[in-house]
Amino acid sequence: MNKFVCITGMPGSGKSVVADYFVGKSYQFVRFGQITLDEVKKRKLEPNEANERKIREEIRKKHGMAAFAILNYQKFRKLLKSGNVIADGLYSWAEYKFLKEKFGGNMYLIAIYAPPQFRYQRISSRIMPKGDTDLRFRPFSKEEAKSRDYSEI
Repeated sequence: MNKFVCITGMPGSGKSVVADYFVGKSYQFVRFGQITLDEVKKRKLEPNEANERKIREEIRKKHGMAAFAILNYQKFRKLLKSGNVIADGLYSWAEYKFLKEKFGGNMYLIAIYAPPQFRYQRISSRIMPKGDTDLRFRPFSKEEAKSRDYSEI
């Protein structure tokens, strides 16, 4: 079986930078939280911490704390048939346990750390590039970033 690499870390820690490195090495990319952002767009809501948190909490209430792993599982399986996969944004112990049970020794975890002050500065200075329809590089204020930290922890 091909390699399944998951990245965990707080918002703004550099997960996307690491994911892009793996994509450059021919890994296929999946973002756990794309489910949330697709729902934000579907509901025609502004992509911000408050709206995203509401949707994340709804999803976890419906599917449990492993929700994003469960909902992405079939996508992971399909992509792994044709190559290695890098998955950006594993956030819960339940997600880790679910995926480790499914993929065993073919699953690897990379934890990215950056101090909060560095992450908040990075997030608040982001400029979302044109064509970023997946909202990967959306900015947050320092207050929104802290709020996101508390909700993710």
